[in-house]
Amino acid sequence: MKGVILAGGLGTRMSPLTKITNKHLLPVYDKPMIYYPLQSLVEAGITDILIVTGGPHAGDFLRLLGNGSEFGLKHLNYTYQEGEGGIAAALRLAEYFCGGEPVCVFLGDNIIEGSIKDAVQEYKRQKRGAKILLKEVPDPERFGVAEIVKGKVKRILEKPKRPHSNYAVIGIYFYDCRVFEIIKTLKPSGRGELEITDVNNRYLELGELSYSILKGWWTDAGTFDSLRRATNLVAEKNLGK
Repeated sequence: MKGVILAGGLGTRMSPLTKITNKHLLPVYDKPMIYYPLQSLVEAGITDILIVTGGPHAGDFLRLLGNGSEFGLKHLNYTYQEGEGGIAAALRLAEYFCGGEPVCVFLGDNIIEGSIKDAVQEYKRQKRGAKILLKEVPDPERFGVAEIVKGKVKRILEKPKRPHSNYAVIGIYFYDCRVFEIIKTLKPSGRGELEITDVNNRYLELGELSYSILKGWWTDAGTFDSLRRATNLVAEKNLGK
């Protein structure tokens, strides 16, 4: 299984911090944000990893991470996204890298307390289709939201004004190689982006979308408030060791 970390975008919601660096290089407690998804993938046994980045500070990733030896990697792959266009548009750039293998996609501003190792093994047993991770949150309108009926995902809505549940689709996804053909069929949403929710709903239509509830806490770090929350959670975790 390949790993893809999406760390592009301009991070305009976090200006002026992002005027001088990429959002995913901002500090979360004692490490740059990008360290956390990298460590999560490696801990789960995924060591063939591509980082998709973009913007004027993309070279900072290479200076910081190099070939990934600090994480026990023999090599770390990079690719560059021109402009923006949504999560699915960024993932599309990884098609050559995945080479027909399944992929775990990790948004670069997602930070988790626990491990995705169990989810990786569950998806390997699934063998085809897609798998999403969910977490109950107090502010689901900020995220893609899964409506669960009788233990199955009925539908996923992107940032709904009136969510049908509190289960956010967090930024960790598993796909087989058909994901790239699905992305090619997508049309931009009202936001002008290729939405990862549309990808997940396509797998749902095929009857090939599973889910798991993530254990432990999870947060994104893509706003000032969530960055502060992430820093506090990581600090408390480290101090509790």
